[in-house]
Amino acid sequence: MDENRRILMYEVMGIPFIILLGSLFHFTFELSGNHAIVGVFSAVNESVWEHLKLGYWPALAYAIFEYRYMKKSTNGFMTAKAVGIYTIPTLIIIFFYTYTVFLEDLLILDILTFILAVIIGQLISYKLLTLKRSLQTYEKLSLIPVIVLGLAFVIFTFYPPRLPIFQDPITGGYGILHH
Repeated sequence: MDENRRILMYEVMGIPFIILLGSLFHFTFELSGNHAIVGVFSAVNESVWEHLKLGYWPALAYAIFEYRYMKKSTNGFMTAKAVGIYTIPTLIIIFFYTYTVFLEDLLILDILTFILAVIIGQLISYKLLTLKRSLQTYEKLSLIPVIVLGLAFVIFTFYPPRLPIFQDPITGGYGILHH
């Protein structure tokens, strides 16, 4: 199997992993009895922000898994994965706020948004992993935005800003402390 096919196989295998784990993370906070540590990785309410975790944490976990198998055979692994990881929540925000301008919030469109964002994120990652030119220049820097977003998920789980993206549309509350 040539190297690009092997990389594509890993990226495609990540799609169901991220979707299934992200879907599970939609329910784990409540299933845990609202345990705070679980809330860091899971949606603690129905806000758009909390749903971004469902793509971020599983994509990060899968990237960590992939690193062992792909770090030597790719060009700029961390940069490619950082862009892919960031693509998922970015597209969820764009798709959600675009479709809700024209339609009411629909569960099926939310699910399709999540799936489409994961697929696109993984395919962008694949394209970057298989670029002929080097992305090595950005390797160490690419970790910074991924870490910052992870920290934002942790902090804003407990202390979210009072902005619409953080508000639970069902309860009107914000974050875990107002669950």
